[in-house]
Amino acid sequence: MARRFVVEADGGSRGNPGPAGYGAVVLDAETGEPLAEVAEYIGTATNNVAEYKGLIAGLRAAYALDPAAEVRVRMDSKLVIEQMSGRWKIKHPDMRPLAAEAKAIMPPGQLTYEWIPREKNKHADRLANEAMDAGKRGEQWQPKVPPGGTPAAASGPAAGAPEAAALSASAAPAAPADEALAEPAATGAPAVGWGSADLGTPATFVLLRHGETPLTPEKRFSGSGGTDPGLSDVGRHQAERVAAALAARGTIQAIVTSPLRRCRETADAVARRLGLDVRVEEGLRETDFGAWEGLTFAEVKERYPDDLEAWLASTKVAPTGGGESFATVTRRVALSRDKLIARYTGRTVLLVTHVTPIKTLVRLALGAPPETLFRMELSAASLSAVAYYADGNASLRLLNETAHLR
Repeated sequence: MARRFVVEADGGSRGNPGPAGYGAVVLDAETGEPLAEVAEYIGTATNNVAEYKGLIAGLRAAYALDPAAEVRVRMDSKLVIEQMSGRWKIKHPDMRPLAAEAKAIMPPGQLTYEWIPREKNKHADRLANEAMDAGKRGEQWQPKVPPGGTPAAASGPAAGAPEAAALSASAAPAAPADEALAEPAATGAPAVGWGSADLGTPATFVLLRHGETPLTPEKRFSGSGGTDPGLSDVGRHQAERVAAALAARGTIQAIVTSPLRRCRETADAVARRLGLDVRVEEGLRETDFGAWEGLTFAEVKERYPDDLEAWLASTKVAPTGGGESFATVTRRVALSRDKLIARYTGRTVLLVTHVTPIKTLVRLALGAPPETLFRMELSAASLSAVAYYADGNASLRLLNETAHLR
């Protein structure tokens, strides 16, 4: 029997148009337990745009929890409910791509829509206002209910992601293909093929792996649970080279980075060259490799042979000592991706991050199985790019470009 969720979503604008944000919560339909919360300050927008973005974020959060779930959407926006139910025509050009994006996330047979009065939509309304308040302070909204419904720890989200050669095809065998069933394909299930001509400009993520650190040439596990190394002299030179190349292209409109030092230093080098500010996104951090942090693949194989074998066989297995599984990393990267797509619709954004998040974004864009992680090469300071369209489709445009380093 399919799981049943309720998605409550809301959006608001203080000025219409004005500073705007959205909020959405996924509830267990049987118990009413909150399973996931999402919210985001989206800059200047209208109420209707914010409402639609709240719907999109809520549906994506539900899809990430269970793609086969039956979802009842409840909103106090009569416009969105009637348009998504097919009873009202979508006349405004700003609404059409948003409606198309929402429709592409889940099959229509799994969705029902219900209008509710504002006083019954207090949870989502609160999240939207929290997001707008955080945006006014120049901060990012942080969820109190992470995916799955477990309250967030007081110390904040766990860190994590690998830089080691264990992720190269030569370092480890592939994980079983059936692991794909356990991971979210959180862009939804759009039809594959030529899209319509009115989808608009996609959100394009230019994915920059940080420059080299002292651990990089030694091919050691370097995630978010270790010493947080900075760039080496070579890495700083690489960051300057990639900054010059991106400045020459002139396409980057915003910069978002992992919170780890090596990414922040790389992002700062680019930001100085482009004259842009840097936004930190926690979900872009590397995998936490637990007790394997700082070790080579050979050292891990010698010290933890059984744990390593289990890790290589399943993306749901975490490294020794409380690290993160690749399935866990996939879920948080997908949620960050969805949040950033909503925030930067139609813009080209540089994401400065690590091996695992980049490979995960590429893998999800291609709809490829988890073992793809072991079959991609990503050099330090390399560039990749993925475009995300309003119908939910994604297009890989570049992978591991390093010409700017030569």
